[in-house]
Amino acid sequence: MTAEPSSSPPAGGDFAAELYEQRFSVPFDYPVYFTRDVFHPDNDLLAGVLDRLGEGRRHRGAVLIDSGVADAHPGIVRRIKEYFHAHPARMESATEPKVVAGGNVAKTNWDIVRDVMWTIGTLHLDRQSYIIAVGGGSVLDMAGFAASIVHRGLRQVRLPTTTLAQNDAGVGVKNGMDEHGQKNFVGTFAPPFAVVNDFAFLPSLAQDDWIGGAAEAFKVAMIKDADFFDFLCRNAGALRDRDLEAMQQCVRRCAVLHLEHIRSSGDPFEFGSARPLDFGHWAGHRLEILSGYALHHGQAVAVGIALDSYYAMRKGLLSPDELDRTLTGLQTCGLPTFSDLLAARTGDGDLAVLEGLQQFREHLGGRLTVTLPDGIGRKIEVHHMDPGTIADGVAYLHERSGTG
Repeated sequence: MTAEPSSSPPAGGDFAAELYEQRFSVPFDYPVYFTRDVFHPDNDLLAGVLDRLGEGRRHRGAVLIDSGVADAHPGIVRRIKEYFHAHPARMESATEPKVVAGGNVAKTNWDIVRDVMWTIGTLHLDRQSYIIAVGGGSVLDMAGFAASIVHRGLRQVRLPTTTLAQNDAGVGVKNGMDEHGQKNFVGTFAPPFAVVNDFAFLPSLAQDDWIGGAAEAFKVAMIKDADFFDFLCRNAGALRDRDLEAMQQCVRRCAVLHLEHIRSSGDPFEFGSARPLDFGHWAGHRLEILSGYALHHGQAVAVGIALDSYYAMRKGLLSPDELDRTLTGLQTCGLPTFSDLLAARTGDGDLAVLEGLQQFREHLGGRLTVTLPDGIGRKIEVHHMDPGTIADGVAYLHERSGTG
C-alpha cells in the first residue's frame, strides 16, 4: 500500500499540478466445496461455512430458492427450515425461505431484484448477514447483484443446482442482469463468501440443464487443458446419457479450471480487453437474445464454440481433425452445433449474429479481443474477425448439421 506526494510533469505555462499517488490492494478469498445432501441435518458443512471466519456468533441469513428447484424438490423449503433448526448455535433464518422466479426471467425482470432488495431492507439484514441463493445461474446472478448493491454488499453464499452453475457461473466473481438487448449489460464484480456445489441436485435436472454445463467444459478444455478435452470426447455419450459419475468429474474439473484462471490470470475483474473464459460467447450471447431465450445458455455457447472453432481451423489454428473432434464431441453430448438463428440476416443483409462482436467489444472496452484455440489446450487472442470467414462457417455448420 503506497500513497506518496510527487510532482507531475508540467502541464504547460502556469498549469503545473501536484500529484498524490494513491494505490492499495484488497485480497479476496472464498472456498468452493463439493458435497452431497447439503441440507441433511447431519451435514454441518453449510453451518460451518457461515462461521468460517470464526466470529463465534449466530449468523442471520435469508434463503432464496429458484422456482425450478422448488418444483423439482417439493420438500426443499421444509428441509431448509429443519436444517436451520438443527444448527441453532451458528445460524438463524431471518424469514421463511423465499421462492423466486428462475430461468431467464430472473435476469430480465427488475421487479424481482427490487423485491429481493426490499426483503433485505425489511428484515434489517446488515453487511455481515447472508443471502443464501439456491438455484441455477440466472438466480445466482440476480441474487448476487441485489446482495452486492444493498449496503454496498452483503455476504452471499451460492448453492448452484445446475451443471452450468456448478462448473462456471456459480464459482466466479461476477453477477449481472440482461438489459438493453445484451447479456449482463448491468452487473457488478462481487466475489461470493462461499460456494457449495451439491451434486445431489443434478439427477433431477431436465436434459437441457443437465447437458448445458458440458458446453462450458468444452470451452475451457479447448483453451486450457488438452487432457480434459480428451476426457470430454471419450465420455460424451456417458454425459449425454446422464452418467452421474462422469458428470461429477466434468463439473469438478471444469470448476477448478475456472477458479485457477480467476486466481492466476492477473485480471480477475476484467479491467483489460481480453476475456479468455468467454471463448465462443460473443456468438452464444447474441444467439440467446435473438432466440428470446428459447435457446438456453449452454446450447447457445455450444453453437458459438462450433463457429469459433471453424474460424480457428480456417486461420490455421486448429487442424481439420481437431475441428471434427470438437464438433463430434459436442454433438455426441447432445449439444447443438448449429441454430437457424446463426444464419438469420438483418434488413441490410448482414448476419444478425455479427452484432455480437460489437457488443462483446463494448462490454470490455478497448479494441475487440476474441479468444480462439491455438491447437487443443492452448489459446490465442485475435483482434479482428473476418465476416466472410464467419459466413463460411455458418454455411459449413448448416450443412454438417444435416438441416441444410
